[in-house]
Amino acid sequence: MYDIILAFLTSFILTFLAIPSIISVAIKKRLMDEPGERRSHQVSTPSLGGIGIFAGTIFSIILWTPFKYFGDLQYILCSFIIIFLIGAKDDIDPMSPYKKFVGQIFAALILIFKAKVILTSFQGIFGIYEIPYAVSVLLTLLTILVIINAFNLIDGINGLSGSIGILISVVLGVWFYQIDRIEIAIVAFALSGSILAFLKYNVTPAKIFMGDTGSLLLGLVCSILAIKFIELHRDLPGSQYAEFAFESAPSVAVGILILPLFDTLRVFTMRLMKGKSPFYPDRTHIHHLLIDSGLTHMQATSTLVMVNMMFIFIVVKLQHIGSVNLLVLVLGIALILSTILYFIANNRKKEASS
Repeated sequence: MYDIILAFLTSFILTFLAIPSIISVAIKKRLMDEPGERRSHQVSTPSLGGIGIFAGTIFSIILWTPFKYFGDLQYILCSFIIIFLIGAKDDIDPMSPYKKFVGQIFAALILIFKAKVILTSFQGIFGIYEIPYAVSVLLTLLTILVIINAFNLIDGINGLSGSIGILISVVLGVWFYQIDRIEIAIVAFALSGSILAFLKYNVTPAKIFMGDTGSLLLGLVCSILAIKFIELHRDLPGSQYAEFAFESAPSVAVGILILPLFDTLRVFTMRLMKGKSPFYPDRTHIHHLLIDSGLTHMQATSTLVMVNMMFIFIVVKLQHIGSVNLLVLVLGIALILSTILYFIANNRKKEASS
């Protein structure tokens, strides 16, 4: 327990102290995120906050993870470094989506083949349990890539990606602590400590953004936590930690990560229905709709964090209804809420233009 607390405090302090220097250097070197048509900010803002998040997180993990727990953590840290290099390069000198995607695949493959972060069962969804190894690899690769990019896509307003990241990492970190997976709990709390320190400088008026360096790392860590959460449920029944097992674990994981996952699914589907590329940039994300509905950045962020907390409460309380039923319920509620918001935002736009 003390290692986890110390990891949180260390990452918080290091990131908190590092961010002002990063802001100063970014301003001097003009490494800024400029306002634009799709941007929600009005002034040039440094975008290298992810460097501070990465430094605090990785330093804290290495310092406080007991050696006997280190295990495959070395490979996880290697994937962190790959994602950091991709994000930092893109924040300083934008790179093509193709190259970023290749780098993400490389990091994901390290996790799958070296760190053993892999989904090996559907755990009864659609009556399927064990799946072939090749399917496991492809499914895990897709899951990691989707979650990484989902966090990158929701990083559009002040405080949102970081706040959702803290919520998810703390919820899952507490669970990993309860089942005595100290090394994973330390990863979760080291990340949350760094993000909490970063948010001090990211709330409105934001002094710095996390950039791709931060959002990609955040997505990578949350993908690891989610996959480990699902996979470890295979061994919990009948063990000394059986009381901490969730029914419908895959659907519970989706509920915990509902905002980034559903928003990505929703936006990609809408773009395809309009005959556009799923990667076509626009202002149709849920946080954009909230801003267009008249909320400020921090009001929109607070609303979405509370909504995500509501979904976590729902999946925990209704875990017994079965994975498929729970998944349909969660996605159905998300669809209804987002549809209502879409019409509210559109009506406000029409009123403003008339």
